[in-house]
Amino acid sequence: MEKIQNYQELIVWQEAMNLAEMTYAQTKNFPKEELYGIVSQIRRAAVSIPANIAEGYGRKNRAEYLNFLSIAAGSLTETETHLLLSKRIGYLTEEQMNKLQKQLNVVGKLLMALRKSLSIKLT
Repeated sequence: MEKIQNYQELIVWQEAMNLAEMTYAQTKNFPKEELYGIVSQIRRAAVSIPANIAEGYGRKNRAEYLNFLSIAAGSLTETETHLLLSKRIGYLTEEQMNKLQKQLNVVGKLLMALRKSLSIKLT
């Protein structure tokens, strides 16, 4: 198995980018009055996930990396919460939310696995 050369090779980063892209596509048709409300919140939280994975990768030590992965995990649950609210208030359909939830779950599992792997190496 070859060593990863940059954060863009990380599957978790790639899947988080897919999630961010999906959230942009799904929020494109939200009401215009929400552009600076929930749309902005969803997009910022979703973009924060791959951004924190990348930033953590670039840090000097494993503890810092783990901290940024923790922030990414927090942004993931924030994104999920905003999307669930959007579904509850009728901005997302059941089908749209199901697709987003599947991607949220993929990213969550990958993040957890990476965090666990890095934590084991600290002990």
